[in-house]
Amino acid sequence: MFKRKRDNREWRETQRAAQEMMQWADRQPDPTSTPQQDPDPTAVDDFLPPDLLSASQGELAGMMMPWRGQLIVDGEVRTCPQCGADRDWMILSTRGLILLRCHAGHETPEPALDTVWFNRNSGPMEHRHTTLEDGLKYFGH
Repeated sequence: MFKRKRDNREWRETQRAAQEMMQWADRQPDPTSTPQQDPDPTAVDDFLPPDLLSASQGELAGMMMPWRGQLIVDGEVRTCPQCGADRDWMILSTRGLILLRCHAGHETPEPALDTVWFNRNSGPMEHRHTTLEDGLKYFGH
């Protein structure tokens, strides 16, 4: 008796899953109606929708965010080459470059990071600052 109920329940769940899959397939566009273009393999999805991205680069000199813990890039902990600091970074994004600034004020370019990484990790911009020093003071750096 219990086996029959379990079999009926499994059959209903399978039918429900198949029905949901068919409804999903019905909502998809017909691939034969419009020609599909292959996406550019060099293009990188910026992850954030346009309304969450900051203003255009023409309006901003750059953006910054604090990174209080250790910064691990490609499996390695980044350290400041001048003073050896390994945490409490200020990450600056300007003109397509990412710069790491330690608490002592040493700036180091980080070629392994890019603006897409910055946008994914920074979150929405909360404040605008007229100078780099104002921004650093705001973040207590």
